[in-house]
Amino acid sequence: MPHGQSYDYHRTTFDGERNERCGCCVRTMKWFPVLFIASVIGWSYYAFVIQLSFFTVTNIVQRILFLLFYHAVLVMFLWSYYQTVFTDIGRVPSRFHVPRAELDRIVRATNEVEQKEILETFAKELPVVTRTLNASVRFCDKCRLIKPDRAHHCSVCGVCVLKLDHHCPWVNNCINFTNYKYFILFLGYALLYCVYVACSTIPYMELLWTGKIDGRFHILFLFFVSVMFAISLVSLFGYHVYLVLLNRTTLESFRTPIFRFGGPDKNGFSLGKLNNFQEVFGDDWRLWFVPVYTSLGDGIVFPCRDVAPYSIEFAA
Repeated sequence: MPHGQSYDYHRTTFDGERNERCGCCVRTMKWFPVLFIASVIGWSYYAFVIQLSFFTVTNIVQRILFLLFYHAVLVMFLWSYYQTVFTDIGRVPSRFHVPRAELDRIVRATNEVEQKEILETFAKELPVVTRTLNASVRFCDKCRLIKPDRAHHCSVCGVCVLKLDHHCPWVNNCINFTNYKYFILFLGYALLYCVYVACSTIPYMELLWTGKIDGRFHILFLFFVSVMFAISLVSLFGYHVYLVLLNRTTLESFRTPIFRFGGPDKNGFSLGKLNNFQEVFGDDWRLWFVPVYTSLGDGIVFPCRDVAPYSIEFAA
C-alpha cells in the first residue's frame, strides 16, 4: 500500500476515534443539569428532614405532619421527574420514511415543483394535513421522511420527534407526545414542593433572625432557594397549562401550523378546553395527577377542527 494511502487510513481512524470520544463527552455533559437537580433535591431533603423537622421542630405532632406531607409531595415530584427524563420519545413509523427510489427521483428532479409533486404522491396515503409555507408536504432531509403532523426535527437528539414541544436540558430529553403529561406534572409538583418548603420554614425565619436558634444555616438557605425556584416555576407551569388548554405546543405558539385545506390556523388542533386537556391527561380523572401514561391518541394522527373526518378516517 502506498505511503500516502496508509497515512490517510490511520488519520481517518484517529479522527473517528476522536469524534467518538468527543461524542461521549458531550453525552456525559448533557446529564450535568439532571445531576444538578438531583443534588439540589438531595440537599433540600437533608435540610428539611434533618435540620428543620428533627433538629428544629419540637412538637411531635407537627413534626409528623411536616414529614408526612413532605414525603407525599416528594414522591410525586420525583416520580414525575423520573418519567419525564427516562420516557422514550418514540419513533416515527417506517411508513413515513421515503424509500431510496423516491429519494433518487427527488434528487434527479429539475425543479422544486417536480420535487413537490413526488412528495405529494408519496404522502397521498399518509395521514398528514399540515404543510410548509409554500404548501408543500413537510419533509425532513436529515431523517429522510415525511413529518407526521406536529412532528419536528430535534437538532439536539438528531431525530424527528412526535408532537415536539421543545428539548429541555434540565431533563436531558425532548418534551413531546410521550412525556408531555409527565413534564407538566413535574412542573406542578416541583412548584408545590417549593411552596410547601418555603411556607414550612417561614415560622422559623424569625427565630433564626433573632438568634433564638443557632447553627441553622441550612434552613435559612433552604427558604431562599425554594422561593427562587418557586418564582421561576410558577410562570413556566402556568404557561404550559395555558398551552394544554389551547392544544398548542411551544413550537406551534411561535410558528403557526399551516393546514392543507384551511391554511394557517394557530387553533387548528383545538377541540375545546376539556377535550384539549383530556388529550394530554386522558379521560379518567382519577389518573390525571398520577404520572402514568394516559394521553389519548398515537402521536401520529390528531383530530383537527376543520379536517376531523380526514383524521378520524386514518385513526380508525
